Amino acid sequence: MTSAELIPAQVLKRKAVVYVRQSTQSQVMTHLESQRQQYDLVDIARQHGFADVEVIDEDLGRSASGTVARPGFDRLVAWLCAGKVGAVLCLDASRLARNGRDWHHLLELCGLVEARVIDHDGVYNPCQPNDRLLLGMKGSISEFELGVLRTRMFDAARSKARRGELRLSVPFGYLWHREAGLGLDPDLRLQEVIRLIFRRFRELGSVRQVLLSMTADRVHFPRPSDEGRMTSFTWLPIRYRNVIAVLKNPFYAGGYVYDKSEKRTSIAEGRARRSYGHSKPVGTWEVFIKDHHEGYVSWDEYARNQQQLALNSLSRLRLVYKLPAFNPSRRAYARTDNTLASHACK
Repeated sequence: MTSAELIPAQVLKRKAVVYVRQSTQSQVMTHLESQRQQYDLVDIARQHGFADVEVIDEDLGRSASGTVARPGFDRLVAWLCAGKVGAVLCLDASRLARNGRDWHHLLELCGLVEARVIDHDGVYNPCQPNDRLLLGMKGSISEFELGVLRTRMFDAARSKARRGELRLSVPFGYLWHREAGLGLDPDLRLQEVIRLIFRRFRELGSVRQVLLSMTADRVHFPRPSDEGRMTSFTWLPIRYRNVIAVLKNPFYAGGYVYDKSEKRTSIAEGRARRSYGHSKPVGTWEVFIKDHHEGYVSWDEYARNQQQLALNSLSRLRLVYKLPAFNPSRRAYARTDNTLASHACK
């Protein structure tokens, strides 16, 4: 079949859109050959007879799983709806979408406006049943590949974490050394401020009192100044969240914990949106290794601190909601605890 038969003249009058995407920022920085191959699709579009060729590369570093906003893909869809696109060029189906919703929506729009889908294997007309079937299979394979890659990655991470060898992101006060493994951060100022938090809480028994005393002493706490890569810091006045984060983190007591937070998925504007960092209750962690590394406090002190924090939280609830004090009788305990739980859930 000739090029004119594959792509009619009225389709060639529209623009060809080359969609360029890579999933992560590390791929953008290191997988340069993949980028070059994707940008080379501009030449392929011109070889097929398109005079107006535009590249969409705003989605470099964005996943196509459907849980991350992709402004470039949304712009492509808008152009398709306006009938401005004659062909969509991509390296393979996984560049355009890793989920069935986006992929089939794109194919439906291409079919409605008679736009072609072009990759290194050929030219596809979504209006033709055979081409539509083949494109559908490519999209399903792309989605399946993502599931397989994720499963392999998480299984490998879990296996390494069970041995305590997975290099998790560590809190302030610790560093992963290339050869020696995990150890205390050699920055003595950083070590001292962490030890001071535990020392003040041991004396005062309240996060708020610790914060007030450290603020009065003009104590500063580090904050990453390199977009979370934890390689350089800016010292700023200590905040409540700094104190509570140190006291609640089992890592400072020598505990190695994997999977102590979870992601949650919600539907917003018809798309799945994920949020991360939601803490899971103690006992539901997938991996917990006690005495894994040197701690700033003992595990017994960490456990006492958690009990004290829980008691402080109950006291605050009682003050806010003007609840009665604990009654020694079991019935009164149950009644009061149920009241607390109902208020806490509001």
